Amino acid sequence: MNTIPEGVRTPPALAFSVDNCTVGRAMAILGERWTFVVLREVFNGVRRFDDMRRHTSIPRQVLTDRLALLVEHGILRKEPYKSPGERARHEYRLTDKGIDLYPVLIAIAQWGDRYLADPAGPPVQFVHRDCDAVMRMVATCHAGHEVGDLRRIAPRPGPGATPRDG
Repeated sequence: MNTIPEGVRTPPALAFSVDNCTVGRAMAILGERWTFVVLREVFNGVRRFDDMRRHTSIPRQVLTDRLALLVEHGILRKEPYKSPGERARHEYRLTDKGIDLYPVLIAIAQWGDRYLADPAGPPVQFVHRDCDAVMRMVATCHAGHEVGDLRRIAPRPGPGATPRDG
């Protein structure tokens, strides 16, 4: 029998099922090692298979699989193109669903820049096209407050939460 010692607070999340967890669903699509590398390339304007493969050294089959998954889930779309004297091929373009991942990519880069960058600094900076200032992702609530101390964010059951069985 699994009992919780007296005085130990049980996290409220344990009372709810994770069967419909959107984080789990998102990671089923995005969680493989190469997926965000592929997305990084497309966000950086690298849209053709051979260019991605050359630039990243992703194994051919892995790149094929990642692109197919991202197209299947509506994150990328295929655009045909044909170079003179060659067969028709496809470029991969972001859909609106894909562009919505840009803040996630920037947040991952921001974390990597803080903890994993070389001493010279980050290899890429994301800048606001209108003013050329470096971007930073921040947490804000719907009331417009910027939450600087991320420990001030608390999870709570949402409208789609379902009680855990048993």
